[in-house]
Amino acid sequence: MTRTALVLGDQLSRDNPALEGVDRVVLVTSRALLARPGLHRQRAHLVLSGMRHLAAELREDGRVEVEERTEDRLLDGVDAIEGDVVCAYPSSWAMLQALQERGVELTAAPQFLTSPEAFERWAEGRRTLKMEDFYREQRRRLEVLVDDAGEPAGGKWNLDADNRRPPPKGGLDAPAPWRPTEDGIDEEVRRDLDATGIDFWGDDAPRGFAVTPEEATSALRSFVQGRLAGFGPWQDAMVDGERTLFHSNLSVPMNLGVLDPMRAVRAAERAYLRDDAPLQSVEGFVRQIVGWREYVWGMYWLRATQWPERNAMRAREPLPQAYREADSGWRCLDETVRSVRETGYAHHIERLMVLGTIGLTSGIRPWELVRWFARGFVDGAEWVMAPNAAGMALYADGGEMMTKPYAAGGNYVNRMSQHCPSCRFDPKKRTGEDACPLTALYWDFLDRHREDLQGNHRIAMPLRSLAKIPDDELDLIRERARSARRELRGTAG
Repeated sequence: MTRTALVLGDQLSRDNPALEGVDRVVLVTSRALLARPGLHRQRAHLVLSGMRHLAAELREDGRVEVEERTEDRLLDGVDAIEGDVVCAYPSSWAMLQALQERGVELTAAPQFLTSPEAFERWAEGRRTLKMEDFYREQRRRLEVLVDDAGEPAGGKWNLDADNRRPPPKGGLDAPAPWRPTEDGIDEEVRRDLDATGIDFWGDDAPRGFAVTPEEATSALRSFVQGRLAGFGPWQDAMVDGERTLFHSNLSVPMNLGVLDPMRAVRAAERAYLRDDAPLQSVEGFVRQIVGWREYVWGMYWLRATQWPERNAMRAREPLPQAYREADSGWRCLDETVRSVRETGYAHHIERLMVLGTIGLTSGIRPWELVRWFARGFVDGAEWVMAPNAAGMALYADGGEMMTKPYAAGGNYVNRMSQHCPSCRFDPKKRTGEDACPLTALYWDFLDRHREDLQGNHRIAMPLRSLAKIPDDELDLIRERARSARRELRGTAG
């Protein structure tokens, strides 16, 4: 009986346990997945390029038969496989159900350090599911940045307080990130995508991220040697014209499975031990991987069937035109959306404190924003964006993940970015035509949800400030917020 490994587009690890002992490997390109509304052209290119590079390597190795199929639906390709089929644990609930219904044998997901079952055991019986608690246990379990007694290097588990510096007025001079050199496979992918006739969202451009283990090694080395040291203090900064700053650009190869997350963690840890990078930068990077990334993966599966329905803030606004067209007139939003359209990328603080905050305070329906993130970013996926966008950014889970909503006004963006000085709106004003829409939406959000947030001690101070705003000014804030929503929808005037 033939034993076949089904390799999905985000399971491209050469150490994929599904590849062990098989006679054949099948990779399926799905026309339906490519044609999903809002899929970024560069995301489609990255996945197809990664799949075809893996197929080429397996053929050259010669130990297994390799078949690449293009089908209307991915599951059509699965149904056509005869004999036993094995696949690594998929990254979406729908795919898990479909594979289990077809009797596909499942192995561990190679691109993660914590299985969904292990995370569920960690969560069982806990009153709160704080990432910080999970992160500390992960550090001890994996023996990362800890001493022989399991205590944290430097005496503190979390150095985030040292990593929130605003950009200097003169900007930041960050080394350019590593970029791959396209090859014949990329040329073929580009021709095939052109031939589909699909109206992808986002611009085509030379491939900007690693899709093979060799490329991932180069990207990791470039980050550790050139940008890791500056990552910590400047990770929340937003600078005009700087897409990457000191961020790693490693989420794509990690999510595709061509970079082992522990390899990245150990490389950063060694840089600290060699005194090549400060602890605050290394700890911040480590926290993003063994803490946040693994926590998000676990939280996705813990609530997989619930995420699409969660809407604790009762948000009702459809995804606005401004998230597709970058034409709101709000400089911070338009610059960020333009970056996503051109590159499929924006760094984490732009995602959370610009795209996410505006989505929260303007009341965008959570699952619509989740889909936009999942399809519009080169590192997007449902497992990434459901907890990140719906849980963290939009507070749609009512506070299970985060102890307070990540709501902010124009003053935060003004402090952490260079957007506001050249914007026509004043971040200090919350009423009037020139009032910053983020500021008006922030106070309007607190006003609309004051009862929901009343018992949250972390939001007590802004609620006390809200209570001091006179009724006539509150009416003007509400009007400016209504106007801001019209601007987002492209119906201002």
